[in-house]
Amino acid sequence: MVQGVVTTKFSYDAIVSDYDEFGYFDENLDEWGLSGPAAHVRRCFVAVEGLRQVSALVWGDGEPELVLIHGSAQNAHTFDTVALALNRPLVAVDLPHHGHSDASFFGPHAVLEHARDVSTALGELITPPVPLVAMSYGGLVAIALTHLHPELVSRLVLLDITPGVSAESASHILDFIEGPEYFDSFDEILERTIAFNPGRSETSLRRGIMHNAVRRDDGTWVWRHQQHGVARQLPDTHIDLWAWLAQVRVAVTLVRAMGPSSVVSDEDVAEFRRRRPHDEVIEVANASHSIQGSHPLVLAELLRPWLTGAG
Repeated sequence: MVQGVVTTKFSYDAIVSDYDEFGYFDENLDEWGLSGPAAHVRRCFVAVEGLRQVSALVWGDGEPELVLIHGSAQNAHTFDTVALALNRPLVAVDLPHHGHSDASFFGPHAVLEHARDVSTALGELITPPVPLVAMSYGGLVAIALTHLHPELVSRLVLLDITPGVSAESASHILDFIEGPEYFDSFDEILERTIAFNPGRSETSLRRGIMHNAVRRDDGTWVWRHQQHGVARQLPDTHIDLWAWLAQVRVAVTLVRAMGPSSVVSDEDVAEFRRRRPHDEVIEVANASHSIQGSHPLVLAELLRPWLTGAG
């Protein structure tokens, strides 16, 4: 065991006793036509400040070759199919305030503080540098992390995010995230999720909710990030993330979703090209904002050449 890391494999909370976060991988494999068996995966916790912990899923038994960071209101399981398709050692992080990580004292959108927490966790979980792949809000955290700790990162891959994304361009995402503070039943939370994700299978969305929601003692359901209170706010804006992105010394790839839920505009892409004229923009046709959900196999093949063990 890595020093400073607590490893455990556990069932869901006692309220939903039949839930096992590691028990759904066969569904992922079947849905996407992947061959099994699923790779060994374990949940780890790293102390980042006193008793507060950041959690992560560690896939495989070798040195991690990749780090994956989810977006706002998501969790590490959003990358399960990508991890299964790659079948390589990697780490998928739960951001502070999300998944199984503890709440941050600074709230759910504290880019700089979250970057510091994640860098502390990665210092225990990986042998750097490795590629860092991050989606949406997680991409903003990844830019800050790469600026603060360039020694950890060999390549930065941004999934449908730039520092130019605004409340207006992301309004459809924010409307979903800032929806009801609780749901009376699982069916209610599933119905809302299906309406927001046309084209996704009900099986995958049901699985995602099981990973990302909690049933409370009174029978109501809340998203995991809502356990810590709802904060209707955008990420902090006192940092110039465009400037930090321009200063990154490793290669940066922008992977842009080309479906209707994308938050990256043509203007964002133009600014990225201006700031990073030698770096690549890859467009994924018909992909949703969560490319890892709508096009996980495409994303896995894009990432494969950049794994530290590739070739």
